[in-house]
Amino acid sequence: MPDMPDSSLIIVRIGDFAVARSPVRIKTSGLGSCVGITIYDRKEQVGGLVHAMLPSSKEDHLESNPAKYADSGIEYIIEEAIKIGASRKRLEAKIVGGASMFPRTYLNIGERNVKCAKKTLDDLGISLVAEDTGKNYGRTIILDTSTGIIFVKSALQGCKEI
Repeated sequence: MPDMPDSSLIIVRIGDFAVARSPVRIKTSGLGSCVGITIYDRKEQVGGLVHAMLPSSKEDHLESNPAKYADSGIEYIIEEAIKIGASRKRLEAKIVGGASMFPRTYLNIGERNVKCAKKTLDDLGISLVAEDTGKNYGRTIILDTSTGIIFVKSALQGCKEI
């Protein structure tokens, strides 16, 4: 992962998001069954990342945090990116996470998170250009807003770029 001063790194926690303009990196850790969804406008070098815990906000009428869910989190980071100069027409997305951390569970939260994220992106007309999803291990990711590259790190798989 490229070295940059710490002041250019934004940490996104579970159920949170960040949107920024280059030269900033946006990082989140602990992507097990959670999904990290990024959107990026190459021309404006504006990127956003949401760390969603659950698939759909429509199933939880009491929750007011849109970043907790894949569907409303995607909608929210798109709105925020447009506010700082991104063009909806140029946005592209990547998805990381959605692992099956507990193989015998009936909930399949990771799989449901990925499926909901893909459907939401498709419904919104945002192109999914890369993903690193599923399997049985957690991930940490860093979005580089100057390139749109996501650095994916895991204990089992090392580090790769998507």
